Amino acid sequence: MRYKRILLKLSGESLMGSQSFGIDNKILKQYATEIHEVAQMGVQIAVVIGGGNIFRGVQAEEAGMDRTHGDYMGMLATMINSMALQAALEKTGLTTRLLSAIAMDQIAEPFIRRRAVRHLEKNRVVIFGAGTGNPYFTTDTAAALRAVEIEADIILKGTRVDGIYDADPEKNPNAVKYESVSFTEAYQKDLRVMDLTAFTLCKENSVPILVFDINQVGNLKRIVQGENIGTIVHNKD
Repeated sequence: MRYKRILLKLSGESLMGSQSFGIDNKILKQYATEIHEVAQMGVQIAVVIGGGNIFRGVQAEEAGMDRTHGDYMGMLATMINSMALQAALEKTGLTTRLLSAIAMDQIAEPFIRRRAVRHLEKNRVVIFGAGTGNPYFTTDTAAALRAVEIEADIILKGTRVDGIYDADPEKNPNAVKYESVSFTEAYQKDLRVMDLTAFTLCKENSVPILVFDINQVGNLKRIVQGENIGTIVHNKD
């Protein structure tokens, strides 16, 4: 196996499937099945999932709401998605732990780094909810921060496209895909892999980011087995 400990970043929007809102149970089951397969291989898995299928802080600003208030609402949305994923994973037979950056004693453990690492060492799938627990930070930044804290080998960012392109492949059929790119090149070319705070955290702590198509069944397993799928961003020697 190429990776022993991974952090899987999923967008909330990916859970919508073909719906315009909420959670598509077929997609949820698909993700849970793929995570289960990888966990059975002995890979330690942590997950961060966004909340954009339910609520985004930007929506709050558009409605005239305070940004901080809206961001906390977004964090609660990530917890709904995290609980849904937890339930789906446990249906496959996996043991999971949901850790929240905001105190929610009835539904999740508080985030404590040592506890998170211990859960991973015991082969429990760990889901990190509520972002960083602070407004003005995205779930991309939460994923980068947690990956650094748990010393993950890589961040696997599941998206709707099969990697990073020099233009939007959904709009430009002539867009060229990168197989590998350095953090510096990605920044210079404004490739927008993650938001700048998350991107800088990964660069400074040498945590590579692999962008891949999460909806292609089997991709997650193939990546862990060492196949070259998607686009990797890393500090080149």
